[in-house]
Amino acid sequence: MIKFFVNSQNHSHLRGLSEEFGESTNAIRKELNNLTNAGILVKHSAKNKIEYQANVRHPFYTNIRDIIRKHLGLDMLLEQILERIGEVEQVILTGDIARGSDTGTIDVLVSGENLNHEYLNHLAKRLEDLIDRKVIFTLAPGRISSGGLVLFDRQAGI
Repeated sequence: MIKFFVNSQNHSHLRGLSEEFGESTNAIRKELNNLTNAGILVKHSAKNKIEYQANVRHPFYTNIRDIIRKHLGLDMLLEQILERIGEVEQVILTGDIARGSDTGTIDVLVSGENLNHEYLNHLAKRLEDLIDRKVIFTLAPGRISSGGLVLFDRQAGI
């Protein structure tokens, strides 16, 4: 579920998921079929492979996404960043977690002006204890246009 619901743009195929999770293709196929039959995932053909992706039109999509993000501690992370860090412009998840792989490390890109570096160092340690994952912050001035999962964007109102 994390693979597909942390970022609605994530998609994968049977063999890729089997390799990523170290499970048999039969076990993965069974779960993909269950989730597809329930309407939670959608499938489409791409280059002779069937790819699966979260069904953003499912009535429970936002609920599932929010549960996954809470499970990962992303709600707490965002709240703590915005609380006292400075003039935050954007908060973007990068790395494995943005691709839907929970490796235990969360890479966070924070952009803005007059950001409190000292507070971020303290916050990283505190968050690691709270969410039981390593948190790596990267700071950047101004707006960022690179990829990743946008958790906050002042200009876009997200």
